[in-house]
Amino acid sequence: MNRKLIALAICAVGICAQAWAQEVAPLQVSGRIKGADSKKVYLEQYDNKVFKTVDSTIVNNGTFAFSTKVLLPELYGIRLQDQEYPLQVFLENNPIEISIDNEGERTRHQVKGSASQVRFEGLRNRQGLTAKALIEEDPASIVSAYALFRNYSYSLSPQEIKEHLALLSPDLNNSQYVRILNDLVEKQSAVLPGNKAIDFVSTDPQGNKVRFSDHLGKGYVLLDFWAAWCGPCRRENPNIVTAYHTYKDKGFSVFAVSLDKDKASWEKAIADDKLEWTQVSDLAFWNTEAAALYGVRFIPSNLLIDPDGIIVARNIKGEELQEALKAIYEK
Repeated sequence: MNRKLIALAICAVGICAQAWAQEVAPLQVSGRIKGADSKKVYLEQYDNKVFKTVDSTIVNNGTFAFSTKVLLPELYGIRLQDQEYPLQVFLENNPIEISIDNEGERTRHQVKGSASQVRFEGLRNRQGLTAKALIEEDPASIVSAYALFRNYSYSLSPQEIKEHLALLSPDLNNSQYVRILNDLVEKQSAVLPGNKAIDFVSTDPQGNKVRFSDHLGKGYVLLDFWAAWCGPCRRENPNIVTAYHTYKDKGFSVFAVSLDKDKASWEKAIADDKLEWTQVSDLAFWNTEAAALYGVRFIPSNLLIDPDGIIVARNIKGEELQEALKAIYEK
């Protein structure tokens, strides 16, 4: 493979020094790319675990330019049309230079000009650091808020998330990461054991609308969030199949919500894993309505709901699920 060096110079122009909760001037992004003429390049904003395209242009004579209104500093992606994943960059109101080396199978890159980017890249070498320690190192850094959201919130209870949010600088309160975490605390607190299950409507593989509450009140129900693309979900499915066949005649049922995007993949996984219970999906990935209602941050994720519609357990898997059902049905 020929060595292909892509050099991008990105300049942020006309950005006010005001808090990013306020309106900012259009961000001018210009770049230089070698070896990518006539290809599309995309500017993508990171939004709740998904990169969403906010602008695109064609590379012409090794250059490109964007102009878009954004809130800064924030995580963005820059992606060429033949790349599956974007280069992740924290944009700030400073000139930023990026060099990408596509030699071999692994892409290498360097970013200069973004203090947030330096801290962001440093996260890879801080795997053992606690969320509290990381935040206390720099409570005013947007990357501290991002790390709490992206890396740590999975394993924290709603109360623990609140306690960690309190460690961050109030200047970050309007960042998308803090706003999402505050919303997550509210959503997860509403579905803790002891609370009533929340109703929702989704679509089954045949295109029929299915209301979750129609499946409550007859016995214990496992509300299971999964996806065909999720390896841990597929490994957990045999355990749920065993539980279902062991206790279905005693009133136990499963209601599964898929976070898939591709219907064919979803239906194939249902058949391959022999999942005989109710299946629904919005085919909306992490924008699935039911997942948002229940504050789902990872999959597989589940809730066990009693005949009165009350949540009695959350995220019980493997042997723990079997033991919980045994305690219910084999008293």
